[in-house]
Amino acid sequence: MSRSPSKRGGNVTQRYRARRGEITPEMRFVAKREKADPEFVRSEVARGRAIIPANVNHLRHRLEPIIIGINFNCKINANIGNSATTSCLKDELRKVDMAVKYHADTVMDLSTGANLDDTRAAIVKHSRVPVGTVPIYGALSRVGKAEDLSPSLVLEEIEKQARQGVDYMTIHAGVLREHVSLTKKRLTGIVSRGGALLAQWMSAHGRQNFLYTHFEDICAIFKKYDVAFSLGDGLRPGSLHDANDEAQFAELKVLGDLTLKAWEHDVQVMIEGPGHVPLHLVQMNADLEQKWCHEAPFYTLGPIVTDVAPGYDHITSAIGGALIGWAGASMLCYVTPAEHLSLPDAEDVRQGCIAHKIAAHAADLARGRRGARDWDDAISKARYEFRWKDQFALAMDPSTAKKKHDATLPAESYKDARYCSMCGPEFCSMRLSRDAHKILKERETPLSLGTGKVSKAPRCKAAKNAVSPRKREPVSAR
Repeated sequence: MSRSPSKRGGNVTQRYRARRGEITPEMRFVAKREKADPEFVRSEVARGRAIIPANVNHLRHRLEPIIIGINFNCKINANIGNSATTSCLKDELRKVDMAVKYHADTVMDLSTGANLDDTRAAIVKHSRVPVGTVPIYGALSRVGKAEDLSPSLVLEEIEKQARQGVDYMTIHAGVLREHVSLTKKRLTGIVSRGGALLAQWMSAHGRQNFLYTHFEDICAIFKKYDVAFSLGDGLRPGSLHDANDEAQFAELKVLGDLTLKAWEHDVQVMIEGPGHVPLHLVQMNADLEQKWCHEAPFYTLGPIVTDVAPGYDHITSAIGGALIGWAGASMLCYVTPAEHLSLPDAEDVRQGCIAHKIAAHAADLARGRRGARDWDDAISKARYEFRWKDQFALAMDPSTAKKKHDATLPAESYKDARYCSMCGPEFCSMRLSRDAHKILKERETPLSLGTGKVSKAPRCKAAKNAVSPRKREPVSAR
């Protein structure tokens, strides 16, 4: 599936090829995974309702393409990356492995510490899932202060990361100068790092966001390597108080305009979304994104549905994620137990991935996606039949399922037991239910003692006058 970047400013994107009727190897690959028709995959990419983030330079390494869109399985992203105080390359690669093991469909390198270029290159080469970045972080590391950023420097950074094989980039081009004042009444201001950096730059220079004014220059870079836009929600709410406010929706409308501009260049686009949003406002976010952003895939951080649970925000986020996934979000950005508190470690990554895979799968079930319930039915059948080892193997986190079971019944003989330690042998409802069904089945087909032959039920005198089952049916049922 390897392709070469365009050397003459041409276009190598999946969208460009899809709009010309081509079914690429990447489209066939994801179609097989999604149990979808390759032509349907092509049509969704051509329409802009789905993207296949697959940089031509990442395809040369280990990349296994995925598709992100409302008519395909809901995906999850895991954020990794070092900081100025914590982590090293070895730790970040371990986080990549942990994320992929526990069902992450993409990873984003959000490193802000040392050796950013080497870290990013190693992650891209190591990862078999698409890799995203926020290039303004790399640009800032080269100058030190937001005020010293320049359009040429940021464009140079974007192209460098595209050459390295980054599959999608968060570009906060929708944060406009006129939007900054709309955040003054917020409880938590601007919580996006990219959004805050650009607000500081615009305030210092009195000029418009250079990512907005140079958007077509970015498109020209992206189409050479097939980098997808992840149009950033730089004004997303960081607290329930600020949810669905004027600043958030002003930016979303601009992202809709930029989507059309990117599509003119046949560059793939997805839209980033909030943030902290109470349950009753989640549906509105999904509906407005679909309307204003022309059905481009929606990629959401949670949303986190309450602000009172630091240390458990993987749960508050997964609750919102399940709901917005049902409402139409195509990918959920995970939140870990470390959210708002610290840099996530590998265990935080594991917990964040599991929580959001649960949310994404719940959304797939709710939307009736093809094959989604097969997994649930398989594990339910194994559970009812007391096939413990099959239950463990089918679990979203097999090692944890087995560990929980074996904590109280560790002996190998208990892997065939018709109960667990919760109910014990006498109170297991599934065992009692199976036994009851067995008794009913035996009564339905009684055996004559000593012969092994099925005895005939005695025929009562009234039977010959009874109405046959077929005669009792209404005419419409025949």
